[in-house]
Parts: sequence; C-alpha cells; structure tokens
Amino acid sequence: MGAAALAASLIYAGPASAATGPVSATPASGTPQLADTGTTQQVRQLAQCGGTMYAVGTFNTITWNGTTYTRNNVFSFSATKPYTVTSWNPNADGIVNSVTFSPDCSTAYLGGKFGNVGGGTAKNIAAVSTSTGALITSFAHSAGSQVNTLQYYNGHILTGGYYTSINNSTANPYMTSLNPTTGKDDGFIHLSISGNYQFPGVGSNPTRVYNQQLSNSGTLDLVEGDFTSVGGQARQQMFMLDLSGSTATVTGWTSPELNTNCNWNEAFYAQAGAWSPDDSTIYVGTTGYKPNGTSAGGTPRTGPCDAAIAYPSTPHTSVTHKWINYTGCDSLYSAAADASTAYFGGHERWASNPLGCDFQGPGAIVAPGMEGLSPTTGALTFNPTRGRGKGADDMLITSAGLWIASDNLNNTNQCGGKSGHAGICLLPYGA
Repeated sequence: MGAAALAASLIYAGPASAATGPVSATPASGTPQLADTGTTQQVRQLAQCGGTMYAVGTFNTITWNGTTYTRNNVFSFSATKPYTVTSWNPNADGIVNSVTFSPDCSTAYLGGKFGNVGGGTAKNIAAVSTSTGALITSFAHSAGSQVNTLQYYNGHILTGGYYTSINNSTANPYMTSLNPTTGKDDGFIHLSISGNYQFPGVGSNPTRVYNQQLSNSGTLDLVEGDFTSVGGQARQQMFMLDLSGSTATVTGWTSPELNTNCNWNEAFYAQAGAWSPDDSTIYVGTTGYKPNGTSAGGTPRTGPCDAAIAYPSTPHTSVTHKWINYTGCDSLYSAAADASTAYFGGHERWASNPLGCDFQGPGAIVAPGMEGLSPTTGALTFNPTRGRGKGADDMLITSAGLWIASDNLNNTNQCGGKSGHAGICLLPYGA
C-alpha cells in the first residue's frame, strides 16, 4: 500500500515538473467505482504502470459506465479518459494490500492475505502477468503471514509485513528484498527488525512493517511499522533506508517525537508518509487518538497523535517537526505532496483543531475526509471535502493529478462535493 510517486512509462519516475498544483477541487468524472453491494468494499492502494491504473484491496464488484464487473480484490483500468475497465482479472481470494511492477510493466507483484491468485495457489505473495493475470510460478509465492507493502527498486522487490518467513527463508523477517525473477531473498536488506510497543494498558501490537515510500531521488526509502530496533538502531514508528549501496542501511534520520505513546489501542500510529518533490521534507499522517494517559478533553493537543506532520528529511539527523496540524482526534491514513500542497486523507472531520478532541474547537475548520496544507506553514489551503467512510487509505500523485483510494462504508461515494466516486477519486491538474 502507500504508493510513493508517479509511475510513468517505467515503474518509477518523479512528479511531473509541470504539475505544481494544487489539483482541482472538482473530481474527474467517469472513473470506476466500487459497487454498492450492501457490504463495505475498500481500495487499499492505487498504482500506475505505463498507461494503466491498478487498484487492489478488498472488493468484489466494480461499476464503470453503467456496467458491473466482478473483480475480486484486484483490477485495472485506463489511466486516461474514459478510464475503461480492462479484462485483467487475477481473481485473488483474499485481501490484496499492495502492488508493484517490473520496469517493463509486464509483471505485477501482489502482497496481502490470500491463498489463491492468478489461477494457482499462492500464499500472501505472488507475481502475475499483467497481460493474462496468470500466476507466474517461477516466482516463489509463499509468505508465512500477511504482506503489507511492496516496492520495486533497482532489481529488488522491497517487501514488508507481519511474516517471519517468506519463500522458505527466515533470514530477514518483517522486511525482505526479493529477487524479482525467483522471489528468493537476495540479501539486499538485512535489518534484524524486532520489538513492539510496551506501556501500561497497551493493546496487542505485533511487530510488522506496514508501509513504505520511495524518495523522488529514488535512493531513500521511508518505512513505517511496529518495531523498536532496526539495523541495530533504536527506532519507533518510522525509519529511513539508504538504498544507494550494495546493501540497504538504516540512516540516522529519526525523531524523538515518535517515541511518544499514543492511546493504548493505537500503539502503532505513523501509518502514512510522503516526500516533498525536492525530497527536503517528509509529510506524515498519523492515527493514535491522543497521547496515552491524557484526557480526551485536555487541550491544547501535544505530541504526534491524530495529526498531519512535516519533518525535515535530513538523512543523518535526529529531527523535530516543522509544523503539526491536528485533526481533533480523528485518524489520517494517507499522504501525498506536490510543489504547492501537502495532501492528507483519512476519516477526519476537521483540520487546524488543536483545541478539540471529538469536537470542533475554537478556530477549527470543517474539512471532512481529506485536507490540503501549506508545505511551509501547515495551514489549510485546499479543502475540497470527501465522504469520510472508513477513511482514505492511499493517495497517489501522477501527472494527471491526485488519485485517492478509499471505501464505500455506508454507501459513501462523495469526493469534491460530487457523488459517483466510491473507492476511487481523481482530483485532476489543469481542470
């Protein structure tokens, strides 16, 4: 999940230089959407390779242009109007959390919690053909537990999740670099990730790697998850990898603010990140409700819980925030950025709400479902609104605009004040 940047003719490219933003507050019409089947369906990640958009998550029915399609947890459609749904149908039998691609877009790598995909048995990790949807059996396809995030990088599939074994290897639990041809652990990542969060009253929070975002320069990888030690260094919530050498190494980037314990039932809270176009700033969206042990009514807000945060990205430095914008105790699950705006999505009701928790405090601004903030000050500058649902789980900047992945809880389908955008919304550039 958590696509990091624009994918153009290859799997990775930087943000389009002409697209400085902000995007339009009016969504593009005609994009596919989740059907209202009476059960909640969710798109967990959107990704582009070549001229095709790919959506993964937990769903079974898609509608487009008056036609209903059966698509189990994976489908694709044209990245440009009229956004035609393709015949591609790997038919995964469980949730797909993340997708990444070979450089020529011929292979899609899928990670999640499933047992069959592409007409064959595959446990939680698989490679499938983007032309036929068939399982590529030469790529090893068995992870011991759920896979959360995949990212192709320079001949490696950077893989993260809950698993302690993957493709018959236990050498690198939770985050592993896989050979894109064989699926075997290629040794590029060796981090000895361990630990989880322990404090009075804390709920279950197993060790895992949850999300990652490749920098626009393509040499740094920001990683979120539940751990206390990574590469022999103390890290909580997030760490940064330097990918430029023969093996990936943990950089000195960290923030003591992320050692804060949020509410007992949301011990892992830094669930989304994004890089500014020049890679100088990292934007982080958090859950967490409130600092553990504090009163919900206690104001003003402090700490990193339920907030949009900007951090300097200096790779070898311990940093503190540039700014924080509080939602008022509502979660953020996704982030993206262009030159003008840092975008955040979740199920929030307000922005600029440090003086309220589950209510609109003085000075708070109604901003349901998503918000666009100034990269320099963190002030709300873009407020198109979006149906809250469970929350916007992914945001992706492409040359076309800002793609938003979400769900249809309670038939939520509103984006930018327009209906007909259940699960997928494009806020375009130049509209």
